[in-house]
Amino acid sequence: LQHRVPSTHRHSPYLLAARSVIRLLTSVPSRAMPTDSHVDKKQRTSSTTASKSASQEEADVDGQRDVQFKVPGAIVTSRTFTVPLDHSGTVEGNIQIFVRHLVAPVQLGKKQPFLLYFSGGPGFESPRVTDANSGWIKKALDNFQVLLMDGRGTGRSTPITTNNLRFRGDAAQQAQYLSFFRADSIVHDAEVVRQHMVPGDNYKGRLSILGQSFGGFCCFTYLSMYPGSLIEVFTTGGVPPDVRQPCVADAVYRGLAPRVHELNRRYYKRYPGDAPLVRNIIKWLAAQPGGGRVLPDGTLLTPRLFQTLGLSGLGSGGGFDRLHYLLETFFDEGDEINPTFIKAWNSWQHWDTNPLYALLHESIYTQGEATNWAAHRTRQDPQFTELFDAVKAVESGHEVLFTGEAVFPWMFDDVACLRPYKAAAELLAAKSDWGPLYNPDVLAAGKIPVASATYLEDMYVDYNLAQDTARTTGEIRQWVTNEYKHSGIRDDGYRIFERLLSLVRDSTLLE
Repeated sequence: LQHRVPSTHRHSPYLLAARSVIRLLTSVPSRAMPTDSHVDKKQRTSSTTASKSASQEEADVDGQRDVQFKVPGAIVTSRTFTVPLDHSGTVEGNIQIFVRHLVAPVQLGKKQPFLLYFSGGPGFESPRVTDANSGWIKKALDNFQVLLMDGRGTGRSTPITTNNLRFRGDAAQQAQYLSFFRADSIVHDAEVVRQHMVPGDNYKGRLSILGQSFGGFCCFTYLSMYPGSLIEVFTTGGVPPDVRQPCVADAVYRGLAPRVHELNRRYYKRYPGDAPLVRNIIKWLAAQPGGGRVLPDGTLLTPRLFQTLGLSGLGSGGGFDRLHYLLETFFDEGDEINPTFIKAWNSWQHWDTNPLYALLHESIYTQGEATNWAAHRTRQDPQFTELFDAVKAVESGHEVLFTGEAVFPWMFDDVACLRPYKAAAELLAAKSDWGPLYNPDVLAAGKIPVASATYLEDMYVDYNLAQDTARTTGEIRQWVTNEYKHSGIRDDGYRIFERLLSLVRDSTLLE
């Protein structure tokens, strides 16, 4: 069922035929959203906005309700909205944004505020909840109605796949299309969702937001662009690096490289027997025709690609152990690679299912300058080049170091599913006219409370650069800890979100 939202009923929920409380709580309040999101701030935030131009009133923003279903601990209703590809209106076209609305059955009939969750990435969809009785979602549902939005290009929000991106045209057209899938566009989409789903009499139409990792970066973008739409902000491993810099990519990778080195040292200290095993693997891969082993999907598993196992193995909770048990499956009889390893390798990689992560990764660090493959340039720096050279490590008998969170240009040669988009990736790396993601002045003067779980030894978000942002953000309170790795929200989400709630609501006092 699709319905167009009349502008004359912008702030009133539609009357439903059924009077059940469930349907009442999950109905979509009707609010028109102009195609041009860059309107006067008062028009964005006021519940009594003046009528807009005819073209704005005719904006194609529809809500589509799917069949409601239940999971343990939550009633789930889906919504799909049509939003502009380009919120500035310069480039024509629309995309779909998919949202799941979760309410705890025990909270039916209560006027709870809304909490919108931003996923990590870039390029990863919102969680698919099968049981809401555990983790951060349980604590959240005690206090909020939860909105799980698939960021544009992921999940069911006009997903970008390694199959369908080719239909967007040549490399230049693909790059232009992809440029509309950054945090600024995601936040504009979220504002459309807020205006549609949060009634004006529910905390004055405002909502709370929670972001993990890149989702936290999105929270700071939201706080920069639409502070009047927010009640409070929560981030986990998601305070962005120095938002005052036009491009912070180089600083990010130079800051994280020593941390990646240290995590390798800790890994081999825990599993010393893996050092000779990894050297043997690298030696075997380098000796293969073409410098690597061709996997069933066409990917060339080279020594340098093998090193990227550190992306998941070094920086997440339990990663050391998972990496160890993966490595021990590598060799089969007859000096061959084990099919068990190949299957596990594929499950560790997300390039085929979440290509935005590779294509837009470095763009999350820039607001106006080209990144020019910052991670690759850092790796080629004399300070790091020999350190992370796997073949030289084998020749010298040193430990082979795994790499951290980085996307390198040669991945578009080695990884089969990325090869068709190498030219588009090069154009994105060279793009120098990215728009702003943050407004440091708004952040500094902000009065919206922010609570952050900040991980001291985070391999993905540099702690020092994050503090550059925190020091210039108005009402931020941080829980700085090395008790968790970057995956804390997944590993102990209930406790972490409970702590953030107490920080933002002054239940926990900090000296």
